Amino acid sequence: MSDSASAGGTTADMPVTDDKSRRDFLLISTATVGVVGTALACWPLIHAMNPAADTLALASTEVDLAPVQTGQSITVVWRGKPVFIRRRTADEIKTAEAVPMDKLIDPQPDKARVKKPEWLIMVGVCTHLGCIPLGQKPNDPHGEFGGWFCPCHGSHYDTSGRIRKGPAPKNLEIPPYQFVSDTLIRIG
Repeated sequence: MSDSASAGGTTADMPVTDDKSRRDFLLISTATVGVVGTALACWPLIHAMNPAADTLALASTEVDLAPVQTGQSITVVWRGKPVFIRRRTADEIKTAEAVPMDKLIDPQPDKARVKKPEWLIMVGVCTHLGCIPLGQKPNDPHGEFGGWFCPCHGSHYDTSGRIRKGPAPKNLEIPPYQFVSDTLIRIG
């Protein structure tokens, strides 16, 4: 007699539950490996959709305003965009506040664009085609309204960064910012 016969029968005599258990185990194991493999394969794609580290680092920036003199403009970078910061003169503030709303393409009062009247803080990107307007340097053209001028298509902005003439449809954007102290702002 063979050893298998003396041990209790043939493999055909084995209980069905052993085959079913083995099949279920293989099915669950294969599905688990497939799910984990798919997740591992997709992770680089999902991770690539997150903002880059340099973008996250620039999510906010602090600017010391103490060195900026009255009538002076500076440019800082926030989220890869230029931000114009101007310490306006009393005349520039009066001029900006005196403009009638019906003379504006994108009506917005000056007081809605500033937190402190002497400080104008705005994104320096023309709302027409994304150019950077001139007017930050003293020898730059400031346009017909004493603010900024985009030479690409002739958009003129006033001393509050509002569009006054040209093809730009909107005023220069005001970024989210807050005064941390009298001479320090946080943009973003």
